[in-house]
This record gives sequence, C-alpha cells and structure tokens, in this order.
Amino acid sequence: MPSFNRRQFLTLTTSAAVIPSLGLFSGSALAAKPEVFTGLVEGVAVAGYDPVAYFTKGKPVKGSADHSLMHEGAEWRFSSADNKALFEANPTKYAPQYGGYCAYAVSQGYTAKGEPDVWKIVDDRLYLNFNRGVQRRWEKDIPSHISQADGNWPNVLTN
Repeated sequence: MPSFNRRQFLTLTTSAAVIPSLGLFSGSALAAKPEVFTGLVEGVAVAGYDPVAYFTKGKPVKGSADHSLMHEGAEWRFSSADNKALFEANPTKYAPQYGGYCAYAVSQGYTAKGEPDVWKIVDDRLYLNFNRGVQRRWEKDIPSHISQADGNWPNVLTN
C-alpha cells in the first residue's frame, strides 16, 4: 500500500470510491447509510427537535423523550402529545425530506448532516441544510436543487 501522511489518509478515506481500491475494508463494511440521519444525537432524528413544530410554531423546538416514537428505525421526539399525534397521523408531511440529510448535499449526489436550526419549508415540505453558507447556495435555485435531490434520493445512501 502507498505511504500517506495522516491528513492525506483521512482525505482519501472519506471517499467511498477510494476505500475499496486501497483494500482496507471488505465490501460489507461499505453498508448503506440509514434512511434517517441520526448522526447529531445517536439514534434520534432531527437531533431531538420536534419536526411538527417547524410547521406549527415556525421555528425549531426541542422535543422530549416523554413524547417520542420509533419511525423508520429512528426515535422521533416531540414537544407535545398533540404534535406526536399529528406526526403519527401523517409522518410524510412532517418528516424532513431526504431523511434529514442536507438537501443541498443530496442535490449534489452525496450526503451530509442536516442541522435542525438551518431549515426551510418549501411547498409544505421541510428541508434541512448543513450550515447557513450551504443553505444560501441551495436557496439560489431551490426548485432545481429539489429536483436534483429527488432524482438522487435514495441512491445517495449507498455512496
């Protein structure tokens, strides 16, 4: 195997295409990412924020483990029993698009974390972005980015 310094190695290993060529992992180690992003709070969607509150309060609101449910392999938390009931009745309406991954990243063909405080509702759908700078890029052409992301989803989970 070629010699790399630590920085080069970390850069290379972030690319799923490079890992197999280095022979570092078997194919089974390159399993698909989960459909719901839970990387900010392990096992918890939207980092524990109430997805319904974006629609009803117009802002991110922390959910509570007292009002939670399991959906698509993740725990979803809500700020009230009413919001939990709304989600249970129609999770597709309230869950963030692309499993809570960054909408811009998915439009570009990869995944990145979606931050619960960097969000936008478009056509009654919730979208999260990686940070405000990325959100500004996404907002330059939201319809095109949504169309691209819709075409990439869920295939980006295997990249």
